Amino acid sequence: MSEAYDNFQEGRKRLRNGRAAQATVPLERAKRLEPNKASIRESLGIAYFRLGRFGEAEAEFRAALEISPIDDYAHYALGRCLEKLGRPTEANAHYKLARSLRPGDETYESRILDLD
Repeated sequence: MSEAYDNFQEGRKRLRNGRAAQATVPLERAKRLEPNKASIRESLGIAYFRLGRFGEAEAEFRAALEISPIDDYAHYALGRCLEKLGRPTEANAHYKLARSLRPGDETYESRILDLD
């Protein structure tokens, strides 16, 4: 296995165990080694989000979407960041994109804001 993959797996394990702060260390290492891996960027975004570091999470989810524009979860997670950052209209656009990429997902559907 590669060093990046090992770091990614360790970071994911720490996330699963509820240790978001500790997850950032191996995930940031993995990102330095493989900056164009959407899965690494998404996982790092999740860790940052759980820590309340919404601006950093936003940057990671945007990077993941640059790599994989049809990642429904990255659109949803970016929407959550934007909502936390007080940008509901922009968040809503990403919630709607997530829903269109995975129709019928109740989580995505429930996040769509009624802004009218």
